[in-house]
Amino acid sequence: MRYWLMKSEPDVYGIEHLAAEPDQTDHWDGVRNYQVRNMMRDEMRPGDLAFFYHSNTKVPGIAGIIEIVSEGYPDHTAFDPESKYYDPKSDPENPRWYMVDVRLVRRLQRLIPLPELKANPALADMPLVRKGNRLSVMPVTPEQWAAILAMETSGEQ
Repeated sequence: MRYWLMKSEPDVYGIEHLAAEPDQTDHWDGVRNYQVRNMMRDEMRPGDLAFFYHSNTKVPGIAGIIEIVSEGYPDHTAFDPESKYYDPKSDPENPRWYMVDVRLVRRLQRLIPLPELKANPALADMPLVRKGNRLSVMPVTPEQWAAILAMETSGEQ
């Protein structure tokens, strides 16, 4: 099993949206970065866990835990001219973009805000806290996963 962090803007698609889906499961679509596409297509597997991170908001941070419940498969939004994620260069016969299905495991007891994550020395090597990292999906080591879970109950409430 591998660990991940997956970012989404809460006003576009937040943890509350996922919680409202049937079986609290949905596809993670709209990725248009080749490095992230490769992770979703080649590395993510059912049973992997990910932190659901709310980005580009007043208080960005980790809001919950999700499970990867499918292998990567072609992102159909790339083929739909009505979709904001449409890519006219993507071909169903040779898809350019991929997605995975995710299911909500649980909300965290509290949002763990980015400043707290940055202040934790155990996370100093985590891509999320390094300057210049803008990826919407990133790997998380088992040690980083454990450190973040420990923060859930130890931080300011």
